[in-house]
Amino acid sequence: MSVETLVKENTKRTPKPKWLRVKLPTGKKYTNLRKLVDKYDLHTICTSGSCPNMGECWSEGTATFMILGNVCTRSCGFCGVKTGRPENVDWDEPEKVARSIKLMEIKHAVVTSVDRDDLKDMGSIIWQETVKAIRRMNPNTTLETLIPDFQGVEKNIDRIIAVKPEVVSHNMETVKRLTREVRIQAKYDRSLAVLKYLKDQGIERTKSGIMLGLGEREEEVIQTLKDLRSVGLDIVTIGQYLQPSKKHLPVQQFITPDQFKKYEEIGLELGFRHVESGALVRSSYKAQKHLT
Repeated sequence: MSVETLVKENTKRTPKPKWLRVKLPTGKKYTNLRKLVDKYDLHTICTSGSCPNMGECWSEGTATFMILGNVCTRSCGFCGVKTGRPENVDWDEPEKVARSIKLMEIKHAVVTSVDRDDLKDMGSIIWQETVKAIRRMNPNTTLETLIPDFQGVEKNIDRIIAVKPEVVSHNMETVKRLTREVRIQAKYDRSLAVLKYLKDQGIERTKSGIMLGLGEREEEVIQTLKDLRSVGLDIVTIGQYLQPSKKHLPVQQFITPDQFKKYEEIGLELGFRHVESGALVRSSYKAQKHLT
């Protein structure tokens, strides 16, 4: 079933439950960082994605930066990033990101990107150069790289492994049955293979995230957790999917706090080092804590 069909069949939006209410970010640290972002036109996924945890993360010295532009070559049914033909690679971007991290005095930076299937290296060279630039300019800043699948090409993944981020993350996003609808150009088994390859090549902390509320069943979520643990994954985040616009996949269900707690307990029983499970949890939520 196509994304368009699913959207047409679910034109009515279900009201959000009370546990999804977000407090406005406050505090001196947040206010100061917000002024810096506006003054120097710094680009963080925290602000562009209107992350509900922005105030909390910024107060702890954590922020997420997106590289390789804001147009993706893939058309995932859940994602608010534009799909189309991306602009040319900005080879000054690594230095710009590193400078932003320095200005914001970020202790732990998360770097992510759009998919760049239009490039021979799928953006992996810019990825590598960005990590190097951050290391040079911010030697005390720790890093998480939330990478695309690079189509499973090991040569591209090796560029990430070579610069040794403290955490390497790649999101599964959903259960196997829903992958074709939710992540149209992605493959469940390929994502598992990427995570396995990272661990096999010596990455100390691997991480992934899934969204709930897209029509998955409890047993499918548990199986996904088992699959992720089977490839040695250390950290998993589980959050509620929220529809970015009427053109995107509709929310099929709002998961209760008790259900999120159940998944957290199951994840810990399976042996994950960290499990973040809750309605407002996003990929980089409590990211600095995952270094332990």
